[in-house]
Amino acid sequence: MSTQMYLAYDYPLLSVFWSMLWFFLWIMWFILLFRIIIDIFRDDELGGWAKAGWLLFVILLPFLGVLVYVIARGKNMGRREVNQARAQQEAFDSYIRQAAGGGSGTSSVDELAKLSEIRARGDITDDEFRRAKELVLSGQGPSSGSGSGTATSGK
Repeated sequence: MSTQMYLAYDYPLLSVFWSMLWFFLWIMWFILLFRIIIDIFRDDELGGWAKAGWLLFVILLPFLGVLVYVIARGKNMGRREVNQARAQQEAFDSYIRQAAGGGSGTSSVDELAKLSEIRARGDITDDEFRRAKELVLSGQGPSSGSGSGTATSGK
């Protein structure tokens, strides 16, 4: 048995901490590198050649490229990220309003309730109710079975 066996207690505690520090610094470095690459593509002020130049600089000379990029353009990185997050939130909110039907007057539920009332009064037939209900559920437009002139032009 000439091979030497290393046990866990042969690795000192300070070396464990030192290894963990380097490991987490390495992870933080990659996170910073990817955030800078994303920021290069996100920036609308940069042209195509400028983006290509910064990208090559950051990839070919990563430590120097990241350092120079953070010094030269780091001030607006946060602003661009906040603007993008705000735009995503606004898009999400508008999607929710559209899906809930809050932004376009009456919802399909309201239209169906009105159609049901009109049918109950006897103003439309069951066949007209069925066709109007299909139109409302398909999203092609509000029900127009009662004949109440909603928009007449030129009068």
